Amino acid sequence: MDLRFTPEEIAFRDELRRFFRTEIPAEIRRKVSEGRHLSKDEIVTSHRILNAHGLATPNWPVAWGGKDWSPVQRYIFTEELQRAAVPLPLQFNVYMVGPVIAAFGSEEQKRRFLPATANLDIWWCQGFSEPGAGSDLASLKTRAEKRDGKYVVSGQKAWTTLGQHADWIFCLVRTDREAKKQRGISFLLIDMKSPGITVRPVLTIDGGHEVNEVFFDEVEVPAENLVGEENKGWDYAKFLLANERTGIARIGMSKQRIARAKRLAREVQAGGGSLWDDVDLRRRVAAIEVELKALEITQMRVVAAQRHRDADKPDPASSILKIKGSELQQATTELLLDIAGPYAQPAQEDGRNAAAEHGMDAIAPLYFNARKVSIYGGSNEIQRNIIAKAFLGL
Repeated sequence: MDLRFTPEEIAFRDELRRFFRTEIPAEIRRKVSEGRHLSKDEIVTSHRILNAHGLATPNWPVAWGGKDWSPVQRYIFTEELQRAAVPLPLQFNVYMVGPVIAAFGSEEQKRRFLPATANLDIWWCQGFSEPGAGSDLASLKTRAEKRDGKYVVSGQKAWTTLGQHADWIFCLVRTDREAKKQRGISFLLIDMKSPGITVRPVLTIDGGHEVNEVFFDEVEVPAENLVGEENKGWDYAKFLLANERTGIARIGMSKQRIARAKRLAREVQAGGGSLWDDVDLRRRVAAIEVELKALEITQMRVVAAQRHRDADKPDPASSILKIKGSELQQATTELLLDIAGPYAQPAQEDGRNAAAEHGMDAIAPLYFNARKVSIYGGSNEIQRNIIAKAFLGL
């Protein structure tokens, strides 16, 4: 594979690079670079700037605001966005429910939801995992019974990221308790303002409120909010998760963190010089960079192959990206933590932490938060089972 960009691709890259660094507020990008949590308003601001320039949903069909980009252009877009520390367009909208509605939704659902989803006028959250149904998602128990032309939903969802901000939730629900567990699942769109929904916060180990529990107590959902066919939701979920896993590698983000690690290593004093003088540290950085380059080439192959696949048939190679990408995200945060050392602890309330000037005070929370990436989107153990079945026939 020729990894050199054409002159046209270089011009495309340079224009994106200029746009990301001049149009997205510097304070938002600084917070992303340091691994700090963004407020809802900051996420909305960045997302809508991208959407106003046609850059929030490039992966969607052109008819609904997508871009007819080549695989290389799609790769360059994601790479430059992450390296510039621009917040990703809201994952739940752009890479999850949006593509599902575009591929499997009715025309009325597309007209109703896609424009609002693209502009973040609707903030979506994901209702998949449950207590006892995380890695084995097909064992979910939240049920939806058809009554008088409506679905009545009861059950519980867990680890609902940013559900406290959400207007709507897309849910996997059990509509046939007699069928084989994958075959009895449907995909429903539910208004979070519906009577009977309760959202409870779950505080994470980094001290943040990012995830929630969502409870459904006899929640009525119009039948027209069913996506596709009843009991076919597992197929739509596999399509959605393949999109999530492809993007979950976040190579540009890992590159940005490595660059930051090098800068910090040159600033942290040790033994009359800096940490960067340590040969073992430089070897460790080089080893991560080599693995990241191998992953980058793999992602380019996967993205290029997507053009020749049916839209409703996910690529199992996305599981490879998910495994290695999440491992390298964790490796880069561990590298940052080791470089920062005691300076990685959060600043005290009185603000007297000199490390805060370099953003190091956010590194320990970032490290702890990154432990989840090998679990969400389908745990790495489950991804290895997918690879064994799809590629090795085991």
